[in-house]
Order: sequence, then C-alpha cells, then structure tokens
Amino acid sequence: MASVVRGITLDVEPALSYAALLEQAPEIAREELGIGLETAAALYMREVKDITPVGVTGNLRESIAQERADTPEDVQVRVFSPLNYAAPVELGTKPHYPPLAALEDWVRAKLSVDETEVTDVAQKIQWKIGKKGTKPRLMFTNTLDEIRIQMREEMRQAVDRAWDRLRGGGAQP
Repeated sequence: MASVVRGITLDVEPALSYAALLEQAPEIAREELGIGLETAAALYMREVKDITPVGVTGNLRESIAQERADTPEDVQVRVFSPLNYAAPVELGTKPHYPPLAALEDWVRAKLSVDETEVTDVAQKIQWKIGKKGTKPRLMFTNTLDEIRIQMREEMRQAVDRAWDRLRGGGAQP
C-alpha cells in the first residue's frame, strides 16, 4: 500500500506490517526491531566516523558512539558524540573568536608552517572565524541521507525475521 502526499510516495506497508506484528507478538517484534536498529546504527556510526574531521587529536571521530536506549513504549538506538563541540562542527558556527592556543595547535598539526609563523597564521584563522564563522561539516546529516535506504532495508528485514519467528520458521536471537 502506497500513499502519495504532494508528490512524495510513502510506502506504509512496512509500518502497517510492524503494527500488526506488535499487536500479535510484542516481545518478538521488540527483539527483532532492536537487532535491526543496532545493525543500522552500527552502519550509520561507521559511515559518520569515516567522514568526521580528525582535527588535531582525532577525539571527535573517536567519541562517536551508539547506545541502546529502550523505553517502555519503543525501542531506540542513538548514535552521538558527547563532546560539546560536536554540534558546532556538524552545524557550523556563527562568527566568534576561538581560543588562539587551540588554533595554534591546529596550525602546527595541519599546516606546513614554520614555528615562527604559527601564531600569525593562527591569528588570521581566528580573524576569519570571527568574521565568517565556520562552515557546517554535516557528517551526521549527510551520512543519514546517504544510507537511509540501507537502514530502511535493515528494518524491513527485522520485521520479516519477526514474522518468520512468529510463524515458527525463524531461530530465536
């Protein structure tokens, strides 16, 4: 069953199938959905990490993690970074003046600049960020757009596995 809303085709069959499954066998549905979500989140996390800027330390890339966070109402897996600068890297920033010392470290790590020029180059970068801000890197957003179909397929397979189990044809996880 497909519905068309303003030129967008929505396939609601998987959602209807999952709703029926949830009504008939909630534990099986939650187990298989959890497995599907964890698999999809692992793919998402790996792809996000691949395009996350490394910076000086690589801390941002290494901080990206996934966490299962079920509630009584639903099954959830989140992919996130706990670092306070993850959102500004993802979304970009308005003009501001970052600390000069951090920029000096970045210049040393990323640019082939003589040590006598490090502060001058860092000040120029600081000035530019102060005037223009920083561009968004969109590592989470772009990755989601790129792998949405794969994630949807993983969830469809989770529903199929759950139906197979309900019918007695699938192994228990």
